[in-house]
Amino acid sequence: MGKLFGEANCAGVRPGDEKPPLKVASRPAWLRKTVTHSHAVKGTREMLAGLSLHTVCQGAQCPNLSECFARGTATFMILGDCCTRRCNFCAVAKGRPEPPDPAEPARVAEAAARLGLEYVVITSVTRDDLPDGGAGHFARTVGEVRRAVPGAAVEVLVPDFQGNVSALALVLAARPDVLNHNVETVPRLYPLVRPRADYRRSLDLLREARKLDGRARIKSGLMVGLGEKREEVRAVMRDLRAAGCAVLTIGQYLQPSPAHLPVLEFVLPEVFQEYREQGLALGFNEVAAGPWVRSSYRAGEMFAGRSFFTKGDLRMEVKLPFLAEGVNECTVTYWQVQEGDTVAEGDDLVEMSTSKAVFNVPSPVSGTVAEILVGEGDVVKVGDVLCIIE
Repeated sequence: MGKLFGEANCAGVRPGDEKPPLKVASRPAWLRKTVTHSHAVKGTREMLAGLSLHTVCQGAQCPNLSECFARGTATFMILGDCCTRRCNFCAVAKGRPEPPDPAEPARVAEAAARLGLEYVVITSVTRDDLPDGGAGHFARTVGEVRRAVPGAAVEVLVPDFQGNVSALALVLAARPDVLNHNVETVPRLYPLVRPRADYRRSLDLLREARKLDGRARIKSGLMVGLGEKREEVRAVMRDLRAAGCAVLTIGQYLQPSPAHLPVLEFVLPEVFQEYREQGLALGFNEVAAGPWVRSSYRAGEMFAGRSFFTKGDLRMEVKLPFLAEGVNECTVTYWQVQEGDTVAEGDDLVEMSTSKAVFNVPSPVSGTVAEILVGEGDVVKVGDVLCIIE
C-alpha cells in the first residue's frame, strides 16, 4: 500500500440517512434531446455486447448515448459493472463485484480497433475491494489499446483509489494522454451526493497526478443542479486550477431514477456560458460547459483543441460509424443533403449500402452542412470522414 493522500470522509450521510428535499424542478424546453435509433447505434450496441464489454454510457444512463453510439464512439467501463460505493446521483449498479476479468483489457482494445477510434476513453466502477483499486487493470488496458490502435490518444477517468499514491503512479506509468478524475460537486454537498468520497482527497489526487507526470493533461468535471451556489462552483474552479487541472467539464445533473437525488435546478444555458468564460479566465486550457455536457462527451475534440461548446463555435466531423461485425466499408449511394443545407439532430444525411443492406447515416448534431467530403459511388471505410457540420 502506498502513501495515502487526503482522508476518507466516511462519517458523511449514507443513502437513506437524509431524505432529499421535496421541491423538484420541472424539466425545461431546452432539455429535450432527439434519441437516434439508427443502424449505427444498433451495430455499436451489438458489437459491445458480443465482446462482453460495459460502457458508462449504458451503466450510468447517459442522455448522449444514442448520439455517441451513432458516431461509433463509447466510453469503456472496465472492472465490471458493479460499484463498491453508493453515490446518491449515480445509476451504476452497486454491490459486491466479481473479480477482475484478465481478458477484458484485450477486448477493450479489440473494440477500439473495430470502431476505428482515434481517441479512447477508459473509466471504471470504483473497486475499493481491490488492494490497488484496479490501477493495474487500468494500466494493462491502456497498454493493450496502445498495441491495438497505435495512433490513438487515451484518456483514463479514474476513481480516487482511496488515496493510494502508488496506485495512481501505476496508472500514469502506462502513459495515458489525459488523466481525468471528477470532483462531481461542491464540497458542501459531498455528504449528501458522495458520502464515501472526500473533496480534498480528490483534489490531492489531481495534484499528485500533475507532480507524477507533467506530460499528461489533467482533467476534472462536476455536475450542477443539485443545490450548489454559483460562488461555490467558482470556488471549485479555483481549487482545480490550483491543483494543476487544465481541462474542465460542467454539465446538468439529471435524476436517473426516483430513488436518486432530485434535480433542484435546471441551470440556464447562459449560466453555463458564464461558467465557461470564468473558467477560461482562470487559466483552464478548455472548459466544456452546457446542459448535455458529460465528462467524456466529445472528449477527443476537446483534446484536439476543437472547441464546440459555445454558440456558433461548432464544427463536427461526421464519420462512417461501426455498422456490424465484418462490415468495414460501404458505398455512398446518394446524398440526401447538399452543402449549405440546415439539418436537425437525427436528420438523415446520406444513404450508404453494402452487398447485404442499405442504411442512412444521421446527423449527430443540429447545424449547417459545411462540406461534403465523399461523392456518390465512393467506397468509404469505418472512421472515414463523410462531411462537416457546423
